[in-house]
Amino acid sequence: MRVITGIYKGRHFDVPRSFKARPTTDFAKENLFNVLNGYLDFDEEPEALDLFAGTGSITIELLSRGCGKVVSVERDAQHFRFISQIIDTLKAPNCYLLRTDVFRYLDRCNEQFDFIFADPPYALKNLENLPDLVFRHNLLKPDGLFVLEHGKTNDFSTHPSFKEHRAYGSVNFSFFKAKETANE
Repeated sequence: MRVITGIYKGRHFDVPRSFKARPTTDFAKENLFNVLNGYLDFDEEPEALDLFAGTGSITIELLSRGCGKVVSVERDAQHFRFISQIIDTLKAPNCYLLRTDVFRYLDRCNEQFDFIFADPPYALKNLENLPDLVFRHNLLKPDGLFVLEHGKTNDFSTHPSFKEHRAYGSVNFSFFKAKETANE
């Protein structure tokens, strides 16, 4: 797993082969962040939430690009330790790593974020409910962005907050935008 750009650009981290999680491919991750540059201004130090953090690949990329705060949620103990070691190695004080169930976290979260990313297991039975949970719990700041990584069988195009879909090989991203509340 490598960091594509930013202050940690070029850093490599070896993901243990025993991991159940698969990191987002470099190709998909690079394209995702190219698209994100049109939605987010990383110079403004956005606050981000990484759900189902897995290997921490997206968390590290967000930190590297200048997010002011990243909350990373991962339930698996082995994955949590791996991400924690990377955060310690990078000395990234603006990362808050939580070991908990994502759905439990969403139910209790009382913060808002500029950007939320979720990369659940593609076979997760509640995957199709994630956009509704994010919006029901009001987790995005006005004009915030939610990106859901999923398999090719999911289609979110009819969701009221859906903006666009991008596919990079077997990796699919659906983009959802929060409604602006001021001066519409």
